Amino acid sequence: MVADVSTIHASAVLIGPKAVLIRGPSGSGKSMLAWNLVMAAEQGLVSFARLVADDRAHVERCSGRLLVRPAQTLAGMIEIHGLGIRRIEFEPIAVVGLIVDLEAVDAARSPDAAARIGTINKITLPRLPVAAGIARLAQVLAVVRLPPAGN
Repeated sequence: MVADVSTIHASAVLIGPKAVLIRGPSGSGKSMLAWNLVMAAEQGLVSFARLVADDRAHVERCSGRLLVRPAQTLAGMIEIHGLGIRRIEFEPIAVVGLIVDLEAVDAARSPDAAARIGTINKITLPRLPVAAGIARLAQVLAVVRLPPAGN
């Protein structure tokens, strides 16, 4: 059963079995973070990473999961700052496993439990709020590669 389909301004990258959905204001670096995540796989920092969507993403709730697809007219395209639009390999659909919010007002050195949860189309997911000026690639890699310490 599919419900709650919407289009949002976001980028998404499939890292391993789940996608990272990147949201943020215009100019916050969504596309650059997506590109850096794809390049992280090339550098061996993650085993697999492929673009799903850049700039506009279709998200839908399906069987208790949040699916993300590229906007049809933008599939396989990513904007690289200073270079313009480039073609790139992409995945046509992925299950979202993490929401990254760039320039998040609730970002903190150690965010509280409520800030670490995000909801899109009635699906609750882990969330990483990232403050402006923080090394976002390093933070996302820490989430996808390192288990929590449990303290």
